[in-house]
Amino acid sequence: MSYVLKRLGRSFLTIFVVVSASFGLIRLLPGGPLDYLRAQMIQQGGSDLSTAEINRRIAAQTNIAVDEPVYVQYIDYMTAIFRGDFGQSIWYDQSVAGVIGPAIPWTVFLTATALFLAFTVGVSLGAFMAYKEGSTFDVGSTGVGLVLNSTPGYVVALLFIAFLGYRLQLFPTGGRYASELTPGLNVPFLASVLYHGTLPILSMAIVAFGGWALSMRGNSIRVLGEDYLRVARLRGLPTRRIALRYVARNAILPMYTGLMIAIGTVFGGAVIIENIFAYPGIGFYLIQAINARDSPLMMGAFILITVAMVIGITVADLTYGWLDPRAKGGASRESY
Repeated sequence: MSYVLKRLGRSFLTIFVVVSASFGLIRLLPGGPLDYLRAQMIQQGGSDLSTAEINRRIAAQTNIAVDEPVYVQYIDYMTAIFRGDFGQSIWYDQSVAGVIGPAIPWTVFLTATALFLAFTVGVSLGAFMAYKEGSTFDVGSTGVGLVLNSTPGYVVALLFIAFLGYRLQLFPTGGRYASELTPGLNVPFLASVLYHGTLPILSMAIVAFGGWALSMRGNSIRVLGEDYLRVARLRGLPTRRIALRYVARNAILPMYTGLMIAIGTVFGGAVIIENIFAYPGIGFYLIQAINARDSPLMMGAFILITVAMVIGITVADLTYGWLDPRAKGGASRESY
């Protein structure tokens, strides 16, 4: 129990530090977003706006009362953030939650689908490569995996959008679904969502599956050399049972932590891809906020990405011992 409490405490501390750092980025940097926002309001309102009115509007948009002492500003900002109030977006003129909230399902759809495809294909291919170790197929697949694993996702995205999007016009180059459709649980809408998401999903999945395949190959080769597999073969166990119950299970276990971390990056893993395809997700709005110097929206997206990452790592840390009993000993020793 103390091990679990210690891990949860570290997670909350990490989130607290990130939120505190976001306050520092907004408030303490010279010539930062607050000065830009004040100058923008003065330019728009001219002499009609008093200093008090400008400070009131800044406080409404950023949850920071600039006419209060720094420690009061910090307490107000932290209180607002932890109750879910991220302020008002300067660029979109609505609450940050109202901008980010509707974008969350779309980012999850892209990244989760890409992760599922990359992991499934990569693990299956990696296991087959291990069984064919040293063959032409293994050498060729390893080379392809290394190339893809070293290729940035945005390079594949640009190639897709240039050839499949503009030149051949096989897929749309932007948007989440056709503008003439009404969102709902109907076949035309769902088909349009899949159609518009094909290129972004493939852009992320293709470069990711090479890493999973190489990891699975290495783990499988290591497991294939274990003594208990030789005993299983001598006992005459079926090859299918050996492959699935012994080799695959033990080879996938070391990849579990990486998978949970990858799940934790769903909100921030498609920042560049979403902007290349003009796909309005969390990453798309984050880049828009940076370009527009929209500090409340930028910090809201940044905090959301960080919290998702911390949750993914924490879940992986707490559940790995349940999946692999060999890790429980280390966890119990650390808790003392």
